[in-house]
Amino acid sequence: MNQYVTGTVIKELREKCKLTQAELATKLNVSDKTISKWETAKGYPDISLLEPIAKIFGISITELISGNAVSNVNVSANVMRSKFYVCPVCGNIIHSMGEAVIHCHGVLLTPCQAEETDENHKIFIERVEDEYYVRVEHDMKKEHYISFIAGLSTDKIQMIKLYPEGNAEARIKINGVKKILFYCNRDGLFTIDVLKGIDDKHVSYEDIEERKALEEAAKMLFG
Repeated sequence: MNQYVTGTVIKELREKCKLTQAELATKLNVSDKTISKWETAKGYPDISLLEPIAKIFGISITELISGNAVSNVNVSANVMRSKFYVCPVCGNIIHSMGEAVIHCHGVLLTPCQAEETDENHKIFIERVEDEYYVRVEHDMKKEHYISFIAGLSTDKIQMIKLYPEGNAEARIKINGVKKILFYCNRDGLFTIDVLKGIDDKHVSYEDIEERKALEEAAKMLFG
């Protein structure tokens, strides 16, 4: 464990719960001087007390140790507010629709911040019947590659895992998809709204003039 509950966290949670040091001490069957020692960084609670402390504050042990309390706001979570966590050690991908405290290989993960696509991460989206054909202009080497492509709608996520030496492309069922995301193992998460003019079509692009117009729009967008 590379992290342990701090006195600052205990004090913040105690005050949030409107408990005095003496009241918290009584609940934990310790002295108020012990609580004071914790909060002034002169000591730490024994590991056997972590569960009772977390229970008093109404949080999990993981939240207590990390110092990040998660409020119950996930009931009405929307897929469009999805968060992605990627472990820098093993590359594990974790998806959440709301607040979460996530560890992997002993590392406290923070949600990836999606950026708009850029010159080094161009993406092209084409409608083919009932699917989007998504292609990212990117090398797929072992040391630098696109890890996944995902399509988000309000009630569904479609994620396609990619691998080095493969192709940076995916087929995603349209089904109301509004946003496409993809993750570069070096540069992080990128996002783009599905191009208007594709999402509104109900037939595939078989007309060559329409295809040319789409390609020109992509060039203007990405330079």
